[in-house]
Amino acid sequence: MRVALLQYPIIWADKEANLRMTEERLSALQGKADVALLPEMFTTGFCVQQPQLAESVGDSMTLAFLLRCARDYDLAIAGSFMAKEAANLYNRGFFVRPSGETDFVDKRHLYASGGEAELFTRGEKRVISEYKGVRFCLQICYDLRFPVWVRNATGYDYDILLYSALWPDVRIAAWDLLLPTRSVENQCYVAGVNCVGNDGIGLHYNGHSVAYDTRLHRLVEFEDNEEGTKIADFNMQNLAYFREILPLWKDADRFKIAD
Repeated sequence: MRVALLQYPIIWADKEANLRMTEERLSALQGKADVALLPEMFTTGFCVQQPQLAESVGDSMTLAFLLRCARDYDLAIAGSFMAKEAANLYNRGFFVRPSGETDFVDKRHLYASGGEAELFTRGEKRVISEYKGVRFCLQICYDLRFPVWVRNATGYDYDILLYSALWPDVRIAAWDLLLPTRSVENQCYVAGVNCVGNDGIGLHYNGHSVAYDTRLHRLVEFEDNEEGTKIADFNMQNLAYFREILPLWKDADRFKIAD
């Protein structure tokens, strides 16, 4: 399973420019990747104070774009965008397949310090997306700090954990630490994509997008502020073998603390 990590700058609040830039990168992946992972809120940046940028799912320029690109370039696409339903705003994750079938998952842990928790509605359910026989669990940025939400309870809930993020450089050490931790905890592959560049509120993003296997080998990594696309080739047979010889999930419930 080939997952492309797309690390690039996002132009603040400019959907048309971001869509053009994203398509340039997606079109280059045709025949080279199965899944493309985009940064969080890839069409706008973290513009949580601009609700007018949110789109209704039934009439969304962003979703129409994603459906077309998934079909034209024959790959699934994951990431998030600003969505609205009635009076509610969501940081909405998507997993769009070439067939047009689409899964949505709303960000569970909203970033209070950035105003997101005040204005947005949090997600209430975890979603597992299956594609080409592989199970994906898409999470969004701040969700990375909360391990219970992604616990791979059966050992086979999902195979690849995807993180779509806008994670500023002042806190990048936590990103670097927590991504491999989630891989170890859940016996899964992990891919995390961040952006690079500056936003409209004074924050800088230095990337550090990365993919790990269950033995903490970095399959791909980016340098500070590096712009580009890199592809992680996840070997699903190796993952199945590792889970078989070291079935951690079987022992997890033996040590529960009594109520």
